[in-house]
Amino acid sequence: MVNRRAMITGTALGGVLSALAEPAEAEAAGVQQVADSRATEDVAKAIQGLRDEVARQYTFWEIAAVRDQIRAFVRLNGKFPDYIDVGTDVWQQVHDWHVRFQQTATIGRLADGHYSIKLMATVVVMRPDVAPGFIGMPYDNR
Repeated sequence: MVNRRAMITGTALGGVLSALAEPAEAEAAGVQQVADSRATEDVAKAIQGLRDEVARQYTFWEIAAVRDQIRAFVRLNGKFPDYIDVGTDVWQQVHDWHVRFQQTATIGRLADGHYSIKLMATVVVMRPDVAPGFIGMPYDNR
């Protein structure tokens, strides 16, 4: 048999504890909403990163600066330049572009010993004696 004091105390204690449990559940729901919001932001960032990478694949970012110099030469002279001097990093980016897009890389050495690679109708000459990111003015074989 249950005595009256245990019944009242137990019921009162149970009521107090249940009253305290509701805010904890609400707080847990709030924490869950924050976690869901962060997860959604992480997914959105990942999707944006993929979108940027896909767009970057078709911009030819590796050779964009070299192409800009060549384009300016073509506008002024009406023909592609024969040569353009670049630093080692730029030369390797041109090579990586050939590899990425499975283009035939025509690599050679000039009479002065500099490495060269053909990009469209222009020979890109690696100049290790200049800054790695250097891109010179295009020129003809004259």
